[in-house]
Amino acid sequence: MNRNPAFSVTILGNSSAAPANNRHLSAQMILFENRRFLVDCGEGTQNRLVELHVRQANLDHILISHLHGDHFYGLFGLISTLHLYGREKPLALFAPAALKELLIEVLKVSETRLMFQVEFLALEDFVNTPLINDDRLLLECFPVNHRIATWGFKFSEQPKKRKIKLDFIEKFDPTIAQIKAIKSGEGFVSNDGQTFANDEITEAPRPSRSYAYCADTAYYEPIIEVVQNANLIYHEATFDSSMEQIAADKFHSTAKQAATIAQKARVERLLIGHFSARYKDLTPLLEEAREIFPETYLSEEGTSYPI
Repeated sequence: MNRNPAFSVTILGNSSAAPANNRHLSAQMILFENRRFLVDCGEGTQNRLVELHVRQANLDHILISHLHGDHFYGLFGLISTLHLYGREKPLALFAPAALKELLIEVLKVSETRLMFQVEFLALEDFVNTPLINDDRLLLECFPVNHRIATWGFKFSEQPKKRKIKLDFIEKFDPTIAQIKAIKSGEGFVSNDGQTFANDEITEAPRPSRSYAYCADTAYYEPIIEVVQNANLIYHEATFDSSMEQIAADKFHSTAKQAATIAQKARVERLLIGHFSARYKDLTPLLEEAREIFPETYLSEEGTSYPI
């Protein structure tokens, strides 16, 4: 996959409920240009960061999808270690509101006075508002269907401006002011009176890319519109179809259901994860998903997937 590595996801853990079969609890690192986002932080996540040599520089955002222990019990240790290492810059923590009180209590009973600020941002406050919306990145959360309140996350590149054609610049040598005007969408009039529309002297940028994280969740069609046409999605596939009723009872998905979401959303590629400890060999899950959506891949811990 020959893509820009400045936008990628590294799988740190893809096991459900408990570590098993040399798989670890949910966590992944998203790299977007020079920023890093940790999505979920199961027990042992900081060990995984060290073992896999995943850089923590510019890790200024942590996102917690829900408050089941396999998705956030590693947070307290990671924050403590960042403190011990002398971190001073703020850390933005997006998480369900109930986590704030627990974090405060953990720091209180351990008599820890952090050297840096944890800016707590409750996901409940962002139902119709992006978590981040700047000139490069749009980061949104969306509800999924789990036993407790749970959110998915979508990272999208902002649309880029059209690029001025090099042969136009070489031929007409526009001034800086003219270049700025063209970049803002205006046309161009040459010294000899030739008029050019903006689309004649510019070319479309490459399409913006997007990545969506959908775990933990039962089969839930409302997310299809949210993740529509994404370049890559991570969707849980805890069980195979023989355990579809158990999956429904536990508000989890089968591999077939994850693939059906990917197919209906017309995404480019699907990563499945959050595997039950029942499966030492994950091949049956992959084969089941690929019958529905051929561009399905098993998430592999320690692997970085370009978006």
